[in-house]
Amino acid sequence: MEYTAHYDSPLGGITLASDGEALTGLWFNGQKHFGSTLGSLASLPAQLPVFDDTRRWLDIYFSGRNPDFMPPLSLKGTPFQQRVWKELHTIPYGQTVTYGELAHQLGCRSAQAVGGAVGRNPIAIIVPCHRIVGTNGSLTGYAGGLDRKRALLQLEQKIYFAF
Repeated sequence: MEYTAHYDSPLGGITLASDGEALTGLWFNGQKHFGSTLGSLASLPAQLPVFDDTRRWLDIYFSGRNPDFMPPLSLKGTPFQQRVWKELHTIPYGQTVTYGELAHQLGCRSAQAVGGAVGRNPIAIIVPCHRIVGTNGSLTGYAGGLDRKRALLQLEQKIYFAF
């Protein structure tokens, strides 16, 4: 059984999902691949400690600071997706890497394959897929929309002018 909750961010509504113990999803409402990993939902939203932790994490993040803790996460995906999402966690707050650099770090020849996995990340922001940019620093491929990607990078003081 999965549970959902809502968070009002400065960039729009966010839906949180949990298996009761760990965060399993975090999507901007209406984004591409929204709820793609959700199983059967509980009939009522749950008041869970993981949702409290996630809201606290998001409050800190949206105040312009790097949270110093991580809510418990459980990401559902293929082994390749899992590798990509794990690598996303190594990108420091306020920094970016290109799809090609990420592919190289993973020992993968296809930046496109890496991009596909990045795009299916079920836990936006906390698993920082917004920190992946195109080869020339351009903002490309964010399931939550490029305006949100731009805003998240600006929040982390990494302002981009290449579009």
